[in-house]
Amino acid sequence: MALKIYGTPRSNTIRPLWLVHELGITFDLISVPLGAEGSRKPEYLRLNPNGRVPCIDDDGVILWESLAINLYLAKKHGGPLGPASLVEEGQMIMWGFWSANEVEQLAATVLYHGSLLPPEQRDPTALKAALDGLEAPLRVLEGALIEGAGHLVGRRFTVADLNAICCVFYLRSAMHVLNGMPAVRAWYEAGMGRPTNRAAFAMRGE
Repeated sequence: MALKIYGTPRSNTIRPLWLVHELGITFDLISVPLGAEGSRKPEYLRLNPNGRVPCIDDDGVILWESLAINLYLAKKHGGPLGPASLVEEGQMIMWGFWSANEVEQLAATVLYHGSLLPPEQRDPTALKAALDGLEAPLRVLEGALIEGAGHLVGRRFTVADLNAICCVFYLRSAMHVLNGMPAVRAWYEAGMGRPTNRAAFAMRGE
């Protein structure tokens, strides 16, 4: 049975979509738009009671939270993207939590208050606080990439890189924050330039 991915490419569903392209997994994308006409419908809430996307059904295994989905799929299907040892698995989980806790929310604030929201709804104070807050974690990322020869785990491209890149993606309208961080910029551009990434993002119309 093909893996079922519920969501829409113009959401965090792009994260498992990129991963399944990397892994060469057969999948069915089941369109679930955000809101009352999709993710808040009772039949979808039975899968993900949070009312968010994505969610997967892997032959009866129901999972939500995009970064956790990716860690699960990478481990299950093996290959270079998944952990080669218990230590690597721990490191991949660590970087997943780090990406969500240290980067994702601040980067999302930058995206919304820097470009997505109508000008009258943007909060320059929130934008500045988010940009200031990103300085330290991005320096941590720069150091880790220098030490890891351009990758976060195992000196190769893994799900840890993919997940973190998907969080840094929120900074796409404010890439100047990576000035002075050549390792982060090169890592991000290399990841976003992978053929599998471009195949997945084509589903967004990009």
